[in-house]
Amino acid sequence: MIPHFKIAAAGLVLSAVLAAGACSKSEEAKTPAAPAAAAPAVNGDVARFKIGSLEAISLRDGGLTVPNDNKVLGIGRTPEEVAAVLTGAGAPGDTISLSIQPLLVRTGERLVLIDTGVGAGMGGAGGKLQASLTAAGVDPADITEILISHSHGDHVGGLVGADGALLFPNAVIRIEANEWDFMRANPELKAVSDAILPKVQVFRYGSEVAPGITAVEIAGHTPGHSGFEIVSGGEKLLYIGDAMHSSIISVQKPDWQIQFDNDAPVATASRIALDERAAANNLRLYGYHFPYPGVGRIEKTGDTYRWVPEAAPAN
Repeated sequence: MIPHFKIAAAGLVLSAVLAAGACSKSEEAKTPAAPAAAAPAVNGDVARFKIGSLEAISLRDGGLTVPNDNKVLGIGRTPEEVAAVLTGAGAPGDTISLSIQPLLVRTGERLVLIDTGVGAGMGGAGGKLQASLTAAGVDPADITEILISHSHGDHVGGLVGADGALLFPNAVIRIEANEWDFMRANPELKAVSDAILPKVQVFRYGSEVAPGITAVEIAGHTPGHSGFEIVSGGEKLLYIGDAMHSSIISVQKPDWQIQFDNDAPVATASRIALDERAAANNLRLYGYHFPYPGVGRIEKTGDTYRWVPEAAPAN
């Protein structure tokens, strides 16, 4: 039996329903805006930045390119419609690039890794996490906690090596309870879930899963998809997992359907709520699939939204 990880609820919960999003915005509006945080300092596959007093590092794992064929992003839209949005933002119109970057946070004596990249899977789209950790001067054995946003292969693939051994032998692995059930039921992930079983602790939304880090619901992508709200010294960053994939399509057209979503209507409502909340409150975000290093904000311009990165995207 997997132990149920319980710590007192703290922070805000971003629900798939718009009412919860409105609640979050109301709470944030009561707190004066903190001074703008310094942009990440990018050095190759490692980008260091601060969240209040916490040290954070964006770690490049890789990336993938998907075709603009109305089967992945913008389902039901013509490729011409999708291309117009992409080229309007200065990107190529025939493909959509998605980065892959786990986040490392040092909080107190703990080293917390959020998601683990592709590992040996997905045809070499990723798998650079271990090298990025080395470049950052971090020993995988020193990581104390791993937080999983959801159980898709590009987020859990880096938990084990090609030989099935744990790559973070001293870390507990925390995942939302329904998401763990979803992962255990997936035959393609049986080897991974069996390997990590002794390390897993499940949580519920609203739990403080590490000091200063609260699990929040951003529903629709998978049955237990989680975001993580990281708070320190009056500063806040929301790790959005796969609530959004493309920094162009997902932000500017949140109502466009995405192939990867388990519950498309709920995921759409979550994207719309996230756009609204982030823009209204100047909320700092971490986009796992946004252009590296993935840190920035969403702003509203007229009737649309756009992603504003803190640091110039790195190739």
